[in-house]
Amino acid sequence: MPEEPWTILKLLRWTTDYFKKNRVVEPRASAEVLLAHLLSEDRLFLYLNYDRPMGAEELATFRTLVKRRLGGEPTQYITGIQEFWSLPFRVSPDVLIPRPETEVLLETVLEFLGSPDSEARVLDLGTGSGAIAVALAREVVAIKIVATDSSRAAIKLAQENARLNQTEREIHFVCADMFSAFSISSPKFTVVATNPPYISHAEFSKLSPEIRDYEPRYALDGGPDGLSAIRRIIKEAPSVLYHRGALIMEMGADQGESVSALVKYSQLYESHRIIRDYSGLDRVLLAVKAGNPKF
Repeated sequence: MPEEPWTILKLLRWTTDYFKKNRVVEPRASAEVLLAHLLSEDRLFLYLNYDRPMGAEELATFRTLVKRRLGGEPTQYITGIQEFWSLPFRVSPDVLIPRPETEVLLETVLEFLGSPDSEARVLDLGTGSGAIAVALAREVVAIKIVATDSSRAAIKLAQENARLNQTEREIHFVCADMFSAFSISSPKFTVVATNPPYISHAEFSKLSPEIRDYEPRYALDGGPDGLSAIRRIIKEAPSVLYHRGALIMEMGADQGESVSALVKYSQLYESHRIIRDYSGLDRVLLAVKAGNPKF
């Protein structure tokens, strides 16, 4: 009696069970994403073609993908793609994987700008994959964005994502550490938007292996207390902002009080508030530069 062929449905069921037994996060979703990637199709295709038989070469390649996922490698790095703000972004271990929480940062920037026709200048500090810069360029017609990162590999990938999403004309990419590319005479910005490293050393050691071992540490590690980059940004951002421009910054869910205290202590901002994410956790700082700042 001939062996029953491996169909899409049979392969998905087997892989999901295998991932469950090995405690892979989101086993069904991981199986679907990897198989859709292998077939160069979307996940809906799998359900519409569940009885499609898999070829021997396809099965061999899929086994390789499954082994990589089993080893802890994120599906986004295996497929090389992640969706953010309903846009496709190429990702690699050179950049953080864009996450839904960061969409709260983007929403805050758009709310502060007020209109899709706003003539605004935005600094995307530590752009990584370019997700924030590209999404803003798609939403605001007259926007001009400078996106910086200390990693040349990240800048190259962000440029690719700008081209992928047809926003390369609105974004100027600069390889630089923090605010080092700007002087007193440099044009000012309406907003500094940033998702800095904010994980403390103690927290870093407790991260899941697929984050700790695969995503770039320089983009996660915020120093002993997680506030090293945040302190510097709060202190230096006003130097590149217009009067009453805004620093809009992502932070850790347990950092609201500490970040508020740093803003108040700086005496560089006339107002600030902490915005919560979809889970009700402190996630984003909105701090408005004082009209007559003290440097």
